[in-house]
Amino acid sequence: MKVSLISDTHSYIDDRILHHLGGSDIIIHAGDVGESSVLDAIEKVGDTHCVYGNIDGTSIRSRCSEWELIDLLGHKSLVIHIAGSVGRYNEKTRNLIETHQPDSIICGHSHILKVMPDKRFNLLHLNPGAAGRHGFHKMRTLLKFEVENAKLKNLQIIELGPRSTKSVS
Repeated sequence: MKVSLISDTHSYIDDRILHHLGGSDIIIHAGDVGESSVLDAIEKVGDTHCVYGNIDGTSIRSRCSEWELIDLLGHKSLVIHIAGSVGRYNEKTRNLIETHQPDSIICGHSHILKVMPDKRFNLLHLNPGAAGRHGFHKMRTLLKFEVENAKLKNLQIIELGPRSTKSVS
């Protein structure tokens, strides 16, 4: 199973993003989609799961849940936009982890690309960074990986280009 993970598009989508999402068996958007047209474009590429983020209005919130538990061929992944930091999750996320015992947590919000084991909760923490142009990040990113026998493998960081459209000296 080929999985693409994206977050924090903030109403921005381009052909480069769509190209890299292509060929995925499942696309996961970890929130802060922005406009519905972004989600529409991603859904045309493939099977899409989405959670809403703090900037998402009613149009996205009516299409996406606050959190989702996704079974990736036996690998249980909890998706929520605002999770907190590795090992020190916010109360809602901690309760979801304790209840569902996921193998990984997928989140967004920080705009910081992060893939780290969390020994305290015995899971893998995945944050694809931000694919949009809004925020403080310098490079737009997404993650791709494969799932086989309930294990994640062949993780790739995809750099989509700089956040700013202005040239940097």
